[in-house]
Amino acid sequence: MVTTPRRRLHPDERRNQLIDIGARLFATHPYEEVLMEQVGAEAGVSRALVYRYFPTKRDLFAAIYQRAADRLLAATETGRHGSLTDWVRAGLDAHIDFFADNARTTLAANRELAGDPVIQGIISAELGALRGLMVEAAAVPGDRRELVSAALLAWLSFVRVLCVEWLQHRAFSRDELRETCLRALSGILHGGAGEDG
Repeated sequence: MVTTPRRRLHPDERRNQLIDIGARLFATHPYEEVLMEQVGAEAGVSRALVYRYFPTKRDLFAAIYQRAADRLLAATETGRHGSLTDWVRAGLDAHIDFFADNARTTLAANRELAGDPVIQGIISAELGALRGLMVEAAAVPGDRRELVSAALLAWLSFVRVLCVEWLQHRAFSRDELRETCLRALSGILHGGAGEDG
C-alpha cells in the first residue's frame, strides 16, 4: 500500500481527491476489497479524516457514482447536435465506454449494491433526466408524449440491464450490444416521435 505524504488542501479539494482515489480503486478492485484505510493512505491522510468526509464506504462509492452520472448527463446534454439518431448514438457510446472503462464500479452499483436506496436513487435520477432530454429532442406530439416517455424510460432500463449482462459475461460483442440497443430504440420511436431530427 502506497502512502502519500500529507499536504493541506481546501475541504472541497480534499473531498475531490478522495473521490478520485476511490474511483480508481473501485475501478480496479471488487467493491468488498476496497478499504477506507487504503484510500486514506493514498491521499496521505488518516482513516479518521476519510471517515469525516465519507462516514461509510457506501457513502464514498455513492459520491463517485453521482459524479460519474453527473458528468455523463452533462456530456450527453451538451453533445446535442445533428440528428436525433446521431445524438442518441453518441450518448449511447459515451455510456458504453464509461461502463467498459469502469466495469467493476458499474457491476458493484448494479449487483452488490442493487438494493441500496442511495445508489438506486442516483441511477433512477439519471435515467429520468435522460428520458426528459430524449422526449424533448424527439419532439414527441402531445397525444403520444406520455406513452413514448414511459417507453423511453423502459428502453433506458433495458440498456442498463443489457450493458450489465455484457460486462459480466462478455457473451456478445460491443457492436452487437450497441446495435441491439439502437434497434430497440427505433422500435419505440417508430410512429410515436416523428421523423429523425
